[in-house]
Amino acid sequence: SSPYPQNNMLDFVFAVDDSVTWHMMNLLKNRSHYSFLKVFGPKQISSIQSYGAGIYYNTLVPCNGRMIKYGVISTDTLIDDLFHWKTLYVAGRLQKPVKILTQNENSKLQAALVSNLKSAVTAAFLMLPESFSEEDLYMQIAGLSYSGDFRMVIGEDRLKVQNIVKPNVPHFQKLYSNILQDCPQVVYKHHLGRLEASIDKSPEGQFTQLMALPRTLQQKITSLVGPPGKNRDVEEILLQVAHDPDCGIVVHQG
Repeated sequence: SSPYPQNNMLDFVFAVDDSVTWHMMNLLKNRSHYSFLKVFGPKQISSIQSYGAGIYYNTLVPCNGRMIKYGVISTDTLIDDLFHWKTLYVAGRLQKPVKILTQNENSKLQAALVSNLKSAVTAAFLMLPESFSEEDLYMQIAGLSYSGDFRMVIGEDRLKVQNIVKPNVPHFQKLYSNILQDCPQVVYKHHLGRLEASIDKSPEGQFTQLMALPRTLQQKITSLVGPPGKNRDVEEILLQVAHDPDCGIVVHQG
């Protein structure tokens, strides 16, 4: 029996090493899952998949008496997003508790999954005040992929994020406990289910965190702060941001 409410659509993501072969096999087996694009064949579907966030979705698929949707992403594209937050689309989902159904022994993918979680914690630390609760941290992490705009963490978006975090705090704890235990700034009182954090908000501390952010976010911050047309060094601009009292806002806007 399913632990999920029957009216909730289940959302699957498949990371596949060879998209063309995967779509070819799936078209033979499950042709009805595809829209009119099926007439173009597996190569064309795979090239459409590579646009945008690099994921191709089949939606409204009936399965065992309920509706599901599933996205297909190439393993390389997924790894790139996890390490560098190229689009933050799938990386953002994987910063929240998900059920990994099966996983092959891909050590690079494993490292990328951990890197994505560490990046989420680093970005959250930059945006949070010096001390905060465990729930504040998870709210900040869950909100990363929802709001590119700092002003959007209120109202409807904040409710969305609360609905993700509040019922799932134990799952967030499980996902992040190893990373938080390795953070010198965090005292993790696991038996109390509570963490006490004191984040280094000195320019040096913030600079170290900014330098640890994924490449795409560093570039976005640089283009926000650096004057257009002037090719300034990323490190130089991040040092400037580290000294800015509004550092957290700049990171969130990035």
